[in-house]
Amino acid sequence: MENIRMKKIVIFILALIGFLTTIELAKVYYDANFNPYALSSFCTVNEFIDCDGIARTTESQFFGIPLAYWGMFLYAFMFLMLIADKLKNIKLFKFMEVFKNPLDYIGALGIISFTISMILLCISLFEIGKLCILCAFTYILNLLIGLIAIDFKNGGIIKSFKQSVTDFFDAVKNKAYLIAFIAVMLAAGAGLTYTTVTMKFAPQVKNAKMFNEFVKPKHNKYAVSGNTLGDENAKVVLYSYTDYRCPICKVNERMIHKLAKDLKNIRIEHKNLPLDMECNKYLTQPFHEGSCTMARYALAAKKQGKFWDIDNLFFEKQPADEAEMLKIAEEIGLNVEQLKKDANSPEIKQEVLKEIDEAYKQGINATPTSKIGNDVYVGIRAYTDLKKWAIENGAEKR
Repeated sequence: MENIRMKKIVIFILALIGFLTTIELAKVYYDANFNPYALSSFCTVNEFIDCDGIARTTESQFFGIPLAYWGMFLYAFMFLMLIADKLKNIKLFKFMEVFKNPLDYIGALGIISFTISMILLCISLFEIGKLCILCAFTYILNLLIGLIAIDFKNGGIIKSFKQSVTDFFDAVKNKAYLIAFIAVMLAAGAGLTYTTVTMKFAPQVKNAKMFNEFVKPKHNKYAVSGNTLGDENAKVVLYSYTDYRCPICKVNERMIHKLAKDLKNIRIEHKNLPLDMECNKYLTQPFHEGSCTMARYALAAKKQGKFWDIDNLFFEKQPADEAEMLKIAEEIGLNVEQLKKDANSPEIKQEVLKEIDEAYKQGINATPTSKIGNDVYVGIRAYTDLKKWAIENGAEKR
């Protein structure tokens, strides 16, 4: 009896530490996903030990609920089990009498949660490439709680799982408890359906789903032909600074094509910002090699009225050299000889340099960058946010 009492005290302390840790994890999650002004958390040390980075991934939630909240629920349930024998004597909590062997349930939950934790650790290390030290700490706590709760002298782990299943089936034999259990499961199912569909607590997942429309397709279904993207005489002009070797620029480019289709009174103007030492004097080391050449060919294609045609194909096909660029040009009906001559002309080369200089003078040195008026956004955002931004700056729905 004394041994059981000591076990409960130790488990209570560990579960309390775990509960407080998951509260901190919930705060990290909130700051990373909902608070744009939050500073980095104390457990974000470098590119590898990065709690904030992991909190922003789609893997940091389950059924639309942050994993930190699941952890809080786990430890809260353990607290409940530790005082089940006291609560069942209170009329309001008489249903707690169904929990006959609390330590077995805690032991089984501890082992299950530790097993899930190891799967999460593998995802963190091998898929995300980052480690959350607070998460790892709870993994150890879960294992310790499970090992302490299990009676290894009397059946061990198998007994804990077996007893948990037996007690569950004994409980639902009572019609009142069965109805209550079904009601709880239906409520939980409805709640999880809501969080999964709305992703209210997981904006990173919602954004990832939105990006899929622009990432997954092999071809840009919103691609236009010619030199004009949007309304030619539009009052709102969105300047898009891109690099043809920039992976996310391809996604951003597809977004602005859709934007031009969905909105009126807006025109998108492409600005070259190749991060390539061949033409970008502001760089100190090689980066997106070949993007200067593609920028020149894109501007040369503009002379023949097919800028957006070649722009789209450069992002899609990523030509390795000038020969492949000419092949793409031939496919869309450009005069290849004239194109080559224009692309290598002093005029086009100077135009590329001018666009780079203008970007850097405005403090723009990364791609993709979007600009409307004096409002500048660096990086890529969800399409709904991009659309909202354009409308706030004067564009209109078609």
